[in-house]
Amino acid sequence: QVQLVESGGGLVQAGGSLRLSCAASGRTFRTYAMGWFRQAPGKEREFVSAINWSGGSTYYKYYGDSVKGRFTISRDNAKNTVYLLMNSLKPEDTAIYYCAFGYNRGTYSSTEYDYWGQGTQVTVSS
Repeated sequence: QVQLVESGGGLVQAGGSLRLSCAASGRTFRTYAMGWFRQAPGKEREFVSAINWSGGSTYYKYYGDSVKGRFTISRDNAKNTVYLLMNSLKPEDTAIYYCAFGYNRGTYSSTEYDYWGQGTQVTVSS
């Protein structure tokens, strides 16, 4: 089992920034993927970003089209934590943001991930 705890959500004005964190605990292995998805009211869950690491210093990062150039994903392997720095936030970024963990390669599809966090609310006011 893997437990994921998200933090960092909140209310911010358009153009502002937030940094989300997701700490993983439990049966985490060295080779794994962590990602972020979001879901706005009445909409389907949307891929935001993912970061994969298979050892060494090489990371593979993926971003959804709607957040490219504004969001940055990073991870601290020593802390089993992934971060999502969100800049230039827009009202359409308002959603519940979910952290996801996968034992194998994880990119754009939610089916690639094995565990999910409870979510953290991000609200961007205009």
